[in-house]
Amino acid sequence: MAFFLQNVVNALQWGSFYALIALGYSMVYGVLLLFNFAHGDIFMVGAYVGFFVATSLLLLVSYLGLVSLPGWLVLVLVILVAMLITAFVGVAVERIGYRPLRQAPRASAAITGLMIGIIFETGNLALLGATRLSFPELIETTTYTVGGVTLTNKRIMIVVVSLLLMFALHQFVQRTKWGMAMRAMAYDFAVVPLMGVPLNTIAALTFALGSGLAAAAGILFGVAYPVLSPYMGIAVGWKAFVAAILGGRGSILGAALAGFLLGFIEIFVATIFPSTLRDLIAFSIILVILVFRPHGFFGEAHTSRLRL
Repeated sequence: MAFFLQNVVNALQWGSFYALIALGYSMVYGVLLLFNFAHGDIFMVGAYVGFFVATSLLLLVSYLGLVSLPGWLVLVLVILVAMLITAFVGVAVERIGYRPLRQAPRASAAITGLMIGIIFETGNLALLGATRLSFPELIETTTYTVGGVTLTNKRIMIVVVSLLLMFALHQFVQRTKWGMAMRAMAYDFAVVPLMGVPLNTIAALTFALGSGLAAAAGILFGVAYPVLSPYMGIAVGWKAFVAAILGGRGSILGAALAGFLLGFIEIFVATIFPSTLRDLIAFSIILVILVFRPHGFFGEAHTSRLRL
């Protein structure tokens, strides 16, 4: 039982990353019927932005000779600032990369997303080089053992912060006029703009929210695994994309559940089978699920002509 619970704890942490990133994929597709294939690299950009924000804050405190700020306060500031900066990156991606192609074939937008991701990766290499960076340790690790299950304060914090961000997103979408506009746009993209809803504003807001969540995932990933790489968003991003598909079109709850499910599958498969078979078995299980639920957990058939 302790072995099982230990893997549940590990899966919750791993699934938190997938869930936060999958929400960005799901929202963009739900509102615009567009897959932002650069989203995994935005996760990488958010992690690097968090690194520089954290480093700058620590240097500023040291330079001013101030008493060291509590680690949790620095982490909160880093998350908020990095989410804001990365949200503007997401808005720029939508404005420059996708908006001119809104009436173009879907293949054009798919290629554009892949190229934007390559630009982010190559730009990172050109500016910072191939050397991996180590995310600063903002919070000292504290280990707890409960019933044979090992927990750390970082692992608990990652899961709790992820759940709070998901809850905040749900409340925003359900209780604000902007969220209502996003839901209406997802319901009928063609008619809603004719009723006065600003399409460009909603599109930019959707990208901003998704990018902000990806930045939070990047920072939490850096806290758990403090080695940053220009290519860190590729595998994680594609798996989160699969989770978004599994959750269903535009479903926040579905994307979150599917992200955690994928994390659980990967962790438990790796405990039973060789790690080299992890992806094969995990994706095979997802394929079987999609055979019986082709629209995902909470998705519905969409008969309108797909845009982009």
